[in-house]
Amino acid sequence: MLVTGFPAQAFGTNCYVVAAGPGEQCLVVDPGIGVLGQLEETLAEHRLSPAAVLLTHGHLDHTFSVAPVCGARGITAYVHPGDREMLADPAKGLSTDLTAMFGGRLPYTEPEDVAELTDGAVLTIAGIEVTVDHAPGHTGGSVLFRLPGAGSSWDAEELCLSGDVLFAGSIGRTDLPGGSTPTMMTSLRDKILPLADDTVVLPGHGPATTIGRERASNPYLRDLIAAPGRFL
Repeated sequence: MLVTGFPAQAFGTNCYVVAAGPGEQCLVVDPGIGVLGQLEETLAEHRLSPAAVLLTHGHLDHTFSVAPVCGARGITAYVHPGDREMLADPAKGLSTDLTAMFGGRLPYTEPEDVAELTDGAVLTIAGIEVTVDHAPGHTGGSVLFRLPGAGSSWDAEELCLSGDVLFAGSIGRTDLPGGSTPTMMTSLRDKILPLADDTVVLPGHGPATTIGRERASNPYLRDLIAAPGRFL
């Protein structure tokens, strides 16, 4: 299993590339702003050919390059229906301040072929089995992608690409359109806490971590464990 990634030029959004091994087809996860050059270098280095793009949610910093990545190869972009409208109109997921920041300066195109993700779905693409967990709170359509980690750089039983649901030491913000703190806490309780401690978490921003480490030190998870009914 080959799993590699790099931060985008804007917002440090992690773009991941997942393949069964070098020279195979691969999945591209969350191609954000200014990633195309480094993505092409990564694909060339490992002799990979993208088979699909997976989106953890619809925010522009995770989706900006999805159309050129998909369009150049005629492949499908996968997103949860809760965030589907953001692929057509990214402003629907932005605050007033962020909308003003972007203005009309960033050209954006919706991908031609979009498939919707459902909670509990198991996708088999490029020889990789990916389980989808709907985990709203940061956005209405946020998802986790879980896949086998044996043989990867982490050699873990399972990897979890958590998008902006869970970070090392923190969680995603809930104050943008579609966000909800109570819903986020429910997702953490029902989707994150049941995962095994040795699950490696590859977040949408920042360094990798593990569920065990976050269970022990992440203040949001610690508070949820101590008083599970307080936030729900």
